[in-house]
Amino acid sequence: MLGLWIVLGVVAVALLYGVFTYNRLVRTRVRVENAWSQIDVQLRRRHDLIPNLIESVKGYAAHEREVFEEVARTRSQAQSATGVQGQADAENQLTRSIRQLLAVAENYPELKASQNFLALQEELTGTESRIAFARQFYNDQVASLNTRIQSFPSSIVAGLGKFQPREFFDIEEPERGPVQARF
Repeated sequence: MLGLWIVLGVVAVALLYGVFTYNRLVRTRVRVENAWSQIDVQLRRRHDLIPNLIESVKGYAAHEREVFEEVARTRSQAQSATGVQGQADAENQLTRSIRQLLAVAENYPELKASQNFLALQEELTGTESRIAFARQFYNDQVASLNTRIQSFPSSIVAGLGKFQPREFFDIEEPERGPVQARF
């Protein structure tokens, strides 16, 4: 009789551990999805600022058509990108285009003094900081989820629950120093 109680106790503890682990994995997965939505919000904000920035620069440097077209093209690609890696690749291209646009602006002192341009540039800088924070938070949540999925014994529950590791959102860090324009 005592052996039966011991077996039932072990089964109950294993079942409770499985439920606890499953719920913890679900909470972590939801945090990853929420973190991704925060990145998406900031990227949309960035994408919405770009047309205003282009128009601001275009008023002073209308002959730089190729730069404007490149920024518009990469913005469109970034808006339609899917998946973490696809979004990261598109955002890297967009970042390079924006750097080139800002390098063009460096050649126009009147533009650099324009209140509208300065406000847009400041807004873009703030948005870039928010993207960096959201990306760090997302990657932290992904690391937590991936660790739980791959660690024993929670890997057993993760396998039964069909939890899949997630990709990190890796984008290029801004370069330090002066912007280099390449035409």
